[in-house]
Amino acid sequence: MIRKNPNGDYPQIDNTAYIDPTTVIIGKVRIGKNVFVGPQAVIRADEPNSSITIKDNCNIQDRAIIHALEGTSVLIEENTSLTRGCIIHGPCKISRNCFIGFGSVVFNAEVGKDVIITHLVVVEGVNILPERVVRSSQLINSVAGVRELNGVDKKLKEFTEKIVKANLDLAKRYKNE
Repeated sequence: MIRKNPNGDYPQIDNTAYIDPTTVIIGKVRIGKNVFVGPQAVIRADEPNSSITIKDNCNIQDRAIIHALEGTSVLIEENTSLTRGCIIHGPCKISRNCFIGFGSVVFNAEVGKDVIITHLVVVEGVNILPERVVRSSQLINSVAGVRELNGVDKKLKEFTEKIVKANLDLAKRYKNE
């Protein structure tokens, strides 16, 4: 379902994006080139003066939720993976080449480029520096917690690049059905 919000803002979706028919996209949402949006994802910019931008080559997987509070925005930059069941809640910025793992929540945060947030993580009210990894089940909600994060290793970086490529291929294959 793709529809306008109560203010009359209608999503703008590039024609190269694949949007699963079970996806819900509402309001002032911009989706870039070659984006894959999987089954039952919800992308809502329906509160007043809210917006969501998803840039090129991202993948928004099954049951991912992206929502922006009134007067806030969510920005998802290029080549980013939002995996199954994660929640991204504005105000929020996820920089390019990031990976947000299964069931993780990111709220009121800024995530630097090349950050990997693994599974069942909560990130709230902080800025994460580029090229850091947040390990499964961590709560990162303080400067002290951010300082303790390790750098991303080669194996994890290659894994996230593989996920982006696989979902770009999926988007193309679905578009050509």
